Amino acid sequence: YVDDILLACTNLTMLHDCKNFLSKNFEMTDLAEASYVLGIYISKDRKNGVLGLSQKSYIEKVLKRFNMQNCTGSDIPISKGDKLSTEQAPKTEQEKLEMVDKPYASLVGSLMYAH
Repeated sequence: YVDDILLACTNLTMLHDCKNFLSKNFEMTDLAEASYVLGIYISKDRKNGVLGLSQKSYIEKVLKRFNMQNCTGSDIPISKGDKLSTEQAPKTEQEKLEMVDKPYASLVGSLMYAH
């Protein structure tokens, strides 16, 4: 039993042939062009031949879960050559309190494969 299947092809004839084959051999419902699948938003720019995938809603949920919905983004989390040290760790009670609800390893694990 297959719940969902996503077909993508640059050749429309081949795509229609595949859909016809599947519908002749299996009970199937064609839900037309997908814009969202498995939590991933699909964007299409046919003019420029670009297909984009985004997990923005997932990332927003993760940031909210870690109370970081107002953080600022960066292309890279750390620049090449940057040195990390204990001097950058929270020192005051206020700084430590601000980090209590930000379990770093869990946050990084939640975002590691998101795009």
